[in-house]
Amino acid sequence: MDTIEIGFEALGKDHWSEHETRNVRLVIGFVQKLMNDHDFDAVLREFGNPHYRQHNRNIPDGMEALVNYVRDFTKRYPDYCYDVKRIYADADYVIFHSHVTTRRRDRGNDRRGINVIDTWRISDGQIVEHWDSLQPMNAFMRFFFLLIGGRIANDNGVF
Repeated sequence: MDTIEIGFEALGKDHWSEHETRNVRLVIGFVQKLMNDHDFDAVLREFGNPHYRQHNRNIPDGMEALVNYVRDFTKRYPDYCYDVKRIYADADYVIFHSHVTTRRRDRGNDRRGINVIDTWRISDGQIVEHWDSLQPMNAFMRFFFLLIGGRIANDNGVF
């Protein structure tokens, strides 16, 4: 599998504080290992913590639940990856605007896959909270979201 690399050099901003830069680097490492490398053991070892709260209503709280969700998804779609287009940082919050695809041939085609905006909150050097907004870009993805959209796995709300 050709792995997409999230490049801090290309996406980082000079105006970020040291604190924001640390948080961005933390989230880049997390997303790279989880979404692109599919190195689930490393994610649990390096980023697992008992304080991870999930606001995507389809995924239960906890880093292990997130890893299990992505692990199951990548069994069906082994070429699943995140191509991060923009990164924003504001103190303890890091936001990625990304193009997610499930098939290698769809990478770079903004008419396929999913337009995703993820927001993470960092506390004491740990990722502790996550929100996302997902826009399926083609009929297959819209259908897939229709199928999974009704399953609620946590009571955290989307805001």
